Amino acid sequence: MSESGRFQLGTIGALSLSVVSSVSIVICNKALISTLGFHFATTLTSWHLLVTFCSLHVALWMKLFEHKPFDARAVMGFGILNGISIGLLNLSLGFNSVGFYQMTKLAIIPCTVLLETLFFRKIFSKTIQFSLTILLLGVGIATVTDLQLNALGSILSLLAVITTCVAQIMTNTIQKRFKVSSTQLLYQSCPYQALTLFIIGPFLDGLLTNQNVFAFKYTPQVLVFIVLSCLISVSVNFSTFLVIGKTSPVTYQVLGHLKTCLVLAFGYILLRDPFSWRNILGILIALVGMILYSYFCSVESQQKASESPAQLSQAKESESDPLISIENGSGIVNDGVVPKAPAWNSDKDLRA
Repeated sequence: MSESGRFQLGTIGALSLSVVSSVSIVICNKALISTLGFHFATTLTSWHLLVTFCSLHVALWMKLFEHKPFDARAVMGFGILNGISIGLLNLSLGFNSVGFYQMTKLAIIPCTVLLETLFFRKIFSKTIQFSLTILLLGVGIATVTDLQLNALGSILSLLAVITTCVAQIMTNTIQKRFKVSSTQLLYQSCPYQALTLFIIGPFLDGLLTNQNVFAFKYTPQVLVFIVLSCLISVSVNFSTFLVIGKTSPVTYQVLGHLKTCLVLAFGYILLRDPFSWRNILGILIALVGMILYSYFCSVESQQKASESPAQLSQAKESESDPLISIENGSGIVNDGVVPKAPAWNSDKDLRA
């Protein structure tokens, strides 16, 4: 198999792993939070990152990847920013209605496009913008139910969107700038993310739930689901960094909305959650937007590949990171909270 073929196969695997693991952790955490009453989402995320770091440390000991130190300040800043963005997303969910929180998540794509246009001079064609608009419209129809506004919640949502966008852009740029793999970046940034959330997690969870995470009654069943959630999170975190590194933050958000649609569909089919024709219509429109996004990006990649080297060097960078794109004549899959563990609440789990 050629190198491009192996790259394509590996990226398809990363996309599949990201979707399967993300949907699985939502299902696991739904049982943990809704059924067993463990509502400490931020603290749980700190445990996720700690287990991820320990797993990667074992992998390093087994020589499954090579440790490559680079700018320590960049890693520390990146890790702390990721931790803060997760905390802000959880606060946004806690201080806003479900509908407004979903609007916050939808705002991440246009905010990312704006930041990359302003600071990286990246050009998004009208066809790409059109497909993203269709996608956001569909997800909005499927998930946004109400838009209750309040000053504090709006400020928290704005901060959550900005920090999340910057963190995801940094995930992509750091890997390319320092020539490190997704595994190497995740391994070095995990301790800072985990420490940040471990410090602020109990405080945030106490603020949102009026409960103490350390006083919670940890039954054997609760412990089993916590361990299972942490193990699944290793795949979630790894696949997230891998996908963002290979593609772009915008395409990762597109994939994220696909996962949201899958979670909604799963909840309806297997769990018999409330579902309406509005949900079905929204999911269908979102799928059309995803297909158009991938198609237009593939077309742009083919056009760039067919240009002469001289023309290519003068052309402005355009968004060409579809779920499946073509580069240099060979098929390449492109897409990749920061690992973001969803912030679940007792009545919001499958909506977050």
